[in-house]
Amino acid sequence: MRIVLLPLVVAVCLHAPAIADDSRQTSQVLDTTVKVEMSYLRSLPRNYDEQDSWPLVLFLHGAGERGNDLELVKKHGPPKLIEEGKDFPFILVSPQCRKDVWWEPIELTALLDQIVKTHNVDEDRIYVTGLSMGGFGSWRLAAYTPKRFAAIAPICGGGETYWTKRFSHLSVWAFHGAKDTGVPPERSQAMVDALKKEGGKPKLTIYPDARHDSWTETYNNPRFYEWLMKQERSTE
Repeated sequence: MRIVLLPLVVAVCLHAPAIADDSRQTSQVLDTTVKVEMSYLRSLPRNYDEQDSWPLVLFLHGAGERGNDLELVKKHGPPKLIEEGKDFPFILVSPQCRKDVWWEPIELTALLDQIVKTHNVDEDRIYVTGLSMGGFGSWRLAAYTPKRFAAIAPICGGGETYWTKRFSHLSVWAFHGAKDTGVPPERSQAMVDALKKEGGKPKLTIYPDARHDSWTETYNNPRFYEWLMKQERSTE
């Protein structure tokens, strides 16, 4: 499997709030198209051409890997393992977030749309995982497009618990270090508890001796990928 550096320009339609006209008390919606440049790493299985469709994993890095140097994205997680020679049985897409901003679901959705359009993707087996800032991004993206994914695997992240009302059907396996002082493990626990209250069946792994780096052990664990590849999009 090899990594390809591909710059992407996506068109995002932003719908402005209705604007009231004082004289006639009418309203209008302004449509604005904004072009967002997003660079990402893409890797394909070695035998990509031998199948009509493949699972797709979207990997979201942490805050330290933001910027305009794609080499930073290879610092952790699946991109790092691929750089070391690992061959995964899925398409891996690893975008780079711009400096000083956070992951935006509308941009990530546009990226996924483009990948699905141009690659052999099994749309019932699209997964999202990420670490730290990327863990937060995974929760947020699930809430933004809850019917798109088969599973998410947020690592040392968190989110707003009310989001879980939108994706209680989704397969979720969250991870956190018990000694994490950067993002307290209570952030993952709160999301998992909220999902359970909504009828979901999420999994949570707390590493008793881990601090903020709870991703190395997770991404090095073959059982994680075995679980991930078994998940399929819910028809509910």
